[in-house]
Amino acid sequence: MVTSVQPLSENIAECDNTLRKRFKHFRVLILGRANAGKTTILQKVCNTDEQPEIFDSTGKKIDPTIVMPSTNQGAHDIDNEMIFKSNPGFVFHDSRGFESGGDSELRIVKDFIARRARETKLHNQLHAIWYCIPMDDSRPITSAKNSFFSECGTGKVPVIAVFTKMDALDSKAWNELVKQNMSWELAKQRAPEHSLSTAKSLYCEELVPKRYPPKGSVYIRDMNQENIQCVELIQETVSVLGDRNLQLLLVSTQQVSIEICVTYALKECVMPLDVANRKFC
Repeated sequence: MVTSVQPLSENIAECDNTLRKRFKHFRVLILGRANAGKTTILQKVCNTDEQPEIFDSTGKKIDPTIVMPSTNQGAHDIDNEMIFKSNPGFVFHDSRGFESGGDSELRIVKDFIARRARETKLHNQLHAIWYCIPMDDSRPITSAKNSFFSECGTGKVPVIAVFTKMDALDSKAWNELVKQNMSWELAKQRAPEHSLSTAKSLYCEELVPKRYPPKGSVYIRDMNQENIQCVELIQETVSVLGDRNLQLLLVSTQQVSIEICVTYALKECVMPLDVANRKFC
């Protein structure tokens, strides 16, 4: 006997509607120095080239020229919420100045994570942390990063190490391959793969022994191209979330990939149904 079920699209829509009654937003803290590619990543995730609207903790809209001047310096409150009109389901927080390496900046981040963990409403809690590590730095793993991954426990909130500007490693990789007597053209083709290997072995592995290592990692390049949408970042975040409701919330909130929706739908709906059918037939 084969059990009858709702069509897959209706099943997912019903789950999504139920979740929206409990979760209003998927909330992300993004860390990293200025010019690490943070804003570009958020724009790609929200499928827009516009700047976000910024609101204080009371919901009052703030002039972004005051909060985020062109120098990326000055006053900034980690509790301020950044929301893109193209996808208001995401709420982002940014701790500017964190890369200065000072103890006060780390305390601000620790306090923010702790306060969000105490929130009783699920949509006010923090759901994920994206730590951007640009590869155009001569020393990507700074003291601030070492302090964060050594001292900052995030509880159930997963941290994803986002290695940005991978393109910056390509010229170094090309030189190394040419020195190994590889032709210029072949070295150009192999450089991105070599860069990825370098980032994984030298920098990502450096974070693994830390007391609070990242739960996942992604490697992003070519962010200046229009067709780049940070799909890997969404996929990795979904995979490391420990709560199935949060996974579904993120899948339904993101708008960059229908494939993520289909994959998750098959995993959550079709595969369990197949097991049930084989069990009860």
